[in-house]
Amino acid sequence: MLDLAYIREHPEEVRENLVKLNTVAPLDEILELDARRRELLQEVEGLRAQKNSVSKDISATRDANQRQALIAAMREVNERIAGLEAELREVEARLGDVLLEMPNLPDPTVPVGRDESENVVVRTWGEPRAFGFEPLPHWELGPSLGIIDFERGVKIAGTRFYVLKGAGARLERALITWMLDLHVQKHGYTEVYVPFVVRRDCLVGTGNLPKFGDNLYHDVEDDLWLIPTAEVPVTNLHRDEILPPGSLPIRYVAYSANFRREKMSAGKDTRGLKRGHQFDKVEMVKFVEPERSMEELYSLIDNAEDVCRELKIPHRVVQMCTGDLSFTAAVKYDVEVWAPGCQEWLEVSSCSNFKDFQARRANIRYRPDINAKPRYVHTLNGSGLGLPRTMIAVLENYQQADGSIVVPEVLRPYMGGQEVIRVA
Repeated sequence: MLDLAYIREHPEEVRENLVKLNTVAPLDEILELDARRRELLQEVEGLRAQKNSVSKDISATRDANQRQALIAAMREVNERIAGLEAELREVEARLGDVLLEMPNLPDPTVPVGRDESENVVVRTWGEPRAFGFEPLPHWELGPSLGIIDFERGVKIAGTRFYVLKGAGARLERALITWMLDLHVQKHGYTEVYVPFVVRRDCLVGTGNLPKFGDNLYHDVEDDLWLIPTAEVPVTNLHRDEILPPGSLPIRYVAYSANFRREKMSAGKDTRGLKRGHQFDKVEMVKFVEPERSMEELYSLIDNAEDVCRELKIPHRVVQMCTGDLSFTAAVKYDVEVWAPGCQEWLEVSSCSNFKDFQARRANIRYRPDINAKPRYVHTLNGSGLGLPRTMIAVLENYQQADGSIVVPEVLRPYMGGQEVIRVA
């Protein structure tokens, strides 16, 4: 959520940024509602002052007729106050709703562009492997090895579901466990295990609701929502809290299953593992002081890249332009791995600095020192990394001419020492 005072004081700057984002938002309605709210508050305060003055006059009046007239006037003031307060509640409720529809504003460092075609490749690591044969896509490799079963996944749950079997299931588990260990032991994160369902307020806090409700799975009876990413429950660990001096930065890492209806991507990436309704992910979340949030963002990106480096998978870092920023991010970089079978770059991590956007929605603050006024923290998150696209990269980059898969060296201790995945 944006600071209402900032919107009020810089409306044209906000409007210009909305143009850069190539989006529409209820800015004019926000300004009108805010103006009306301030008018109503002023009127109510004036009438309350008048009411206090009349109350004193009633107490001091001895004339019965004059006293009755003052009492009648008091009733009229009370009725006017009640009417104005009712309107004020409606205006404030509507203002709160439309503020939730306002996207975050881009940081000045974000390149201006219309859409993803104008994103900027910042750097590339590693050279794509030179194959002495035609590399196969994972949707052929997996079934031929008996480690991915697409047909039974569809039989069980419908399209965009699959089953991992044998070494496939173990490889996914190995990747998750190794990534958690890497972030905890090398990068200094604290591991947390969180619920995979959350209350509505949690999704409002991270910016998933109300805008993206159609893309979420919802249990109507209990009003609980399946999480689209561990970012949601982890960010909300400190919802409605004031963090004490010296507690920042806080860095969490969590594994979760994630659930998305993928309505916004109908028809995209329907083959293989690339875009499923249920998928695993290791997520990094940070709570930091505002002055350090960009530094922490670059560290976050490096932590995500480190997974790719350790796996020896070619990858690149891409900065999102204004037209391709998410609703919540002020700055966002994607880490993309090269998949030689698919012949494309696949995003395995989106690293975002939300600044105080989520913190305002979730009311997460901190005290710089014991006597200081609370300030909003800055929140950041990035996948470290997302499955199954990391699985795709491993399968396709480590495939051999006979269809077998060499297990990356860092994963072998997590695979019981297995070095090659072959047909069982």
